[in-house]
Amino acid sequence: MRRRITAPVLTGATATLLLALAAPHASAAPPPVPAHARVAAHDAATSPRILDTLSRFFARDGAVTKAAAAPRIEGEQAVPVYYLSRDFVAGEKDADIAELAFLASGAVSSDGQKASLWTVERQGSWKVVNVASGDDEVRYAGLGARKLPGGTVFREPQINAWYVADHARVLPLDADAVRAVGRDGVSLAAYRTRVDKAYGDKLPGSAYAKKGEAGGYGPPRHAARGPLTAASTAAGAGALVALGLSGVVVRRARRSRRTG
Repeated sequence: MRRRITAPVLTGATATLLLALAAPHASAAPPPVPAHARVAAHDAATSPRILDTLSRFFARDGAVTKAAAAPRIEGEQAVPVYYLSRDFVAGEKDADIAELAFLASGAVSSDGQKASLWTVERQGSWKVVNVASGDDEVRYAGLGARKLPGGTVFREPQINAWYVADHARVLPLDADAVRAVGRDGVSLAAYRTRVDKAYGDKLPGSAYAKKGEAGGYGPPRHAARGPLTAASTAAGAGALVALGLSGVVVRRARRSRRTG
């Protein structure tokens, strides 16, 4: 089943630079998230209120009752989740390939269902703002760490592709990424050329953005500090808002993937 998440057009002024000049200054290593923040985000996901929300989430289709769901949060720290950076697409000097979108914690129910809790920092504390079915965020973080130790795992939301990158190359982690860059991946410069061609005319200030076309480039700058607008258009979002989190609670359709 295909996952349906549509990213909105970003706002703000960004100029598209010549990639041939900017590519040598590209980076694949955004600043690391401190351990204390990852622990705090994990703790937010384990609160009684969130566990109750998870019980209702896992019971939504009748596969298990709310009382029997018994959700548990995996691991001891939340996982940073990065999305393709609009500054990288625009060719800005020293731009990281990806920017932090949120921190994710994996959850499992008694019958084996999985979910991802998305947490963001707001007014000095970490809050869960979204529940999404499946475990993409945690799973690809682990896969990327094994495939390219020390690399940055990130998502290109426009095509739902997951990659891992270092200072020299970008490697695919799922079938969507393989279709985009090939099974062996591409150089960092080649990937930048590809995303410029795909999204360079859809950045803020472009005719595409001014027309208000659907889709667009990606999540807002510093998304980890504000609402996760990309989540609001995921499949089934409206049906689950009643679960009562501070943001949007969504279901997302997925399809099985082979790793690259």
